Amino acid sequence: QVTLVESGGRKVQAGDSLRLSCAASIRTVSVYAMAWFRQAPGKEREFVAAITWSVGTTEHADSVKGRFTISRDNVKNIMYLQMYNLKPEDTATYFCAARRSDTAATLWSTPGWYDYWGQGTQVTVSS
Repeated sequence: QVTLVESGGRKVQAGDSLRLSCAASIRTVSVYAMAWFRQAPGKEREFVAAITWSVGTTEHADSVKGRFTISRDNVKNIMYLQMYNLKPEDTATYFCAARRSDTAATLWSTPGWYDYWGQGTQVTVSS
């Protein structure tokens, strides 16, 4: 089982930076990949970035490339999302997700591919 807890979300001004954290409690299973998604009210859940847990290979959505960077500390079992130059359109609830170790195709941007989800942390960017 994997339990994920996001933290770090808060209200900021446009242009500010913010770092989100996802603390993972990993028990009985291994993790292949973890990811950040975000969801604004009335919108579908949107892929932000993903990372493989052991090697650290990353993938970022086009909408955040150059501004957001995903990383992980696989000793402390913490995943981070460093966000620069935040914009009002970044306002959303940000969710942490994890996929169990698997040989299946890597579907980074598909919410249904992930096995575990956190409760989310709210990021609000004011203009």
